[in-house]
Amino acid sequence: MSDTSGPRRPRRLPWDFHPSLTEERLIAAAGLLVRGREDAVAQADYWAGDDAWSIGCRAYSFTKHQVRAAAEGGRYHWLKVLDHTHHFVFMIDDVPVRFYRGDAEDPSKRTLLRQQLEADQISMVFGREFEEEGVMFRLAIETDEDGHVSRVVFLALRGEQGVVECFWPVPMAERAAAKVEAPRGRRNSAAALQLPLLPGAGPALPSAAQGKAGRRAGGRPAPSRKTG
Repeated sequence: MSDTSGPRRPRRLPWDFHPSLTEERLIAAAGLLVRGREDAVAQADYWAGDDAWSIGCRAYSFTKHQVRAAAEGGRYHWLKVLDHTHHFVFMIDDVPVRFYRGDAEDPSKRTLLRQQLEADQISMVFGREFEEEGVMFRLAIETDEDGHVSRVVFLALRGEQGVVECFWPVPMAERAAAKVEAPRGRRNSAAALQLPLLPGAGPALPSAAQGKAGRRAGGRPAPSRKTG
């Protein structure tokens, strides 16, 4: 991502682009994204074969579900879903927004691609100029080495180079992440393991966990001895 190509423009705040992009709404939207990812991380089952790739896929699905359920349930009157497909675009009032997991400072080329529905919506809300310049709005979900959310950043980007028009870390998102707990009955009871960052880089099983796994694999428990 670069903010040096083309004429230099002052950084703006989200609500400078549209009055619907308020701090309160962005905090609420970020909270849904945090909940989806944290639920996926909390329910990870390394003993069954979960790794960074499978957790990432589940986190994306869980996060979409959180947004979709909140929109369809009327939790926020301003929240809507524009594209229900794998590309997934939601709207804050009429402003289309997409989310991705990754570095807010360096979105990938895939992140900078716009869907047709998204581009059409941008044109309708902001005018033809915004659509032609390739303006887009993203929420970047940054994570720590264990996969937990460390920061959510609202971005307004322009063009294929991703020129930064707005870089606004969403306040309170970290606290929202800390408050998320796994649903009862689904908490992973395995020993704490570091989430691998690369697919295939599975964590080593700790010795205590190996013993538990061995007991599980051993079949029926040994009969107790009677004394006396």
